[in-house]
Amino acid sequence: MNETPDNAQFAKAKKEGIDRVFAIGSGKGGVGKSSVTALLAVALQRQGFKVGILDADLTGPSIPKLLGVDGMPKAASSGLIPPASPRFGIRVMSINLLLDDPYKPVIWRGPLITNVIKQFWDDVTWGEVDYLLVDLPPGTSDAPLTVMQMLPLDGFLAVTSPQALSAMVVLKAVNMANMLSVPVLGALENMSYAICPHCHQIWEPFGLSHVEELREHGVSILAKLPIDPSIAKLGDEGRLEEYEDTEVLQTLLTTLPKKIA
Repeated sequence: MNETPDNAQFAKAKKEGIDRVFAIGSGKGGVGKSSVTALLAVALQRQGFKVGILDADLTGPSIPKLLGVDGMPKAASSGLIPPASPRFGIRVMSINLLLDDPYKPVIWRGPLITNVIKQFWDDVTWGEVDYLLVDLPPGTSDAPLTVMQMLPLDGFLAVTSPQALSAMVVLKAVNMANMLSVPVLGALENMSYAICPHCHQIWEPFGLSHVEELREHGVSILAKLPIDPSIAKLGDEGRLEEYEDTEVLQTLLTTLPKKIA
């Protein structure tokens, strides 16, 4: 079976106040795409940009926890106003902010997932935003399909890890973006290496990287990020905004095209 989604039937209307929209995804679960999305938002905000995150991972939302965002979105005549992170004011819209219990599972079929993502775009008042980042769930099904078909994406950033299995699945997501005429920025390899805290030697816990397989398929390798236990610790505590490794944050900034004023 080789079904190509019909992209022509969807109108990708720009939203007033939102300058640029980028999707961050993988196809593969467990590669740290939500942490990358949150850290990229932090890096952009520290550069003086106004940033929002649309959490399209409806069945496994992570963004509010990582950034310490809580509270229900506020209703206004213009739409829902999403809450913001405590330190830098990164606006976040996520299904977990609408649930009375954050541990309640979202057990929805495709049409409902599609409608909610569309509402997160149409019915949310994001205000003036330089960058809206869309955190995609794993896979190439309903949620990523909805985002790529309905949102005016300026680019797709693929997140991978060193394993060959990850490279194979990430290529599926890249090929999906190409099929839907979404510009592929390239790939970021997360958890690429670790640095020993005692001898400072670099080692590769997951073995030799297979990221070159992506390059062989025409995917640019934009950056490699290390394993950093402080990212997990701060994320677990909802304090990822406090991450201070400027080298990592600057590396993340290189994955997006420079904004021209």
